[in-house]
Amino acid sequence: MRILLVEDDAVLGAAVRDQLASDGHSVDWVMRLDAARDAVASARHDLILLDLMLPDGRGIVFLKTLRAAGNVTPVIILTALDQVSDRIEGLKAGADDYLVKPFDLDELSARIGSVARRYSGNPNPIIRLGQIEIDIARRSVLREGKAIPLTAREWALLESFLARPGQLLSKAQLEEKLYDFDVEIESNTIEVHVSRLRKKLGSDLIETERGLGYRLARR
Repeated sequence: MRILLVEDDAVLGAAVRDQLASDGHSVDWVMRLDAARDAVASARHDLILLDLMLPDGRGIVFLKTLRAAGNVTPVIILTALDQVSDRIEGLKAGADDYLVKPFDLDELSARIGSVARRYSGNPNPIIRLGQIEIDIARRSVLREGKAIPLTAREWALLESFLARPGQLLSKAQLEEKLYDFDVEIESNTIEVHVSRLRKKLGSDLIETERGLGYRLARR
């Protein structure tokens, strides 16, 4: 997923960014609301992680503005505000989850996975594709009962296909899901990752539409 992180604490922001990157997500990290607004306007994100107290304003106002404009991007609030009234205000404003600082980074990863499954319409974390069993919650893949290790990028690519079964995804769409704004991408990067997934999970797992893109094979 491509995630927008809005957090002004440099230490926490770096830790969250690194955790998400290790999970295979691409992260656009900003420290101010004005930069967050620019990021929302310039790219489509799958999730927003939002602090409530920023140098140039309150995150809750930013969230309300997003929802009023019809933006339905999932939002998880990350904040030190731990009163029940603060949580209620955040959820009523349109947040999908609320995590109080300090929090465990693995719990954040689990919360992100839970929100992503709800929005993909697949609350069941187990997906079966022929002889392949994919546990989204545990981020594990079995092929004929044997565990298949995937790199973070391979997992992120597989998740992109699983979120849109049967839908054709262009090379540009996949690059946008896998990489941050400032990462230089080789011209054949997506082809390389797709090839590796096919070798690990089966040559017929991902179909190619020449010149158009890729799709998860219908099974």
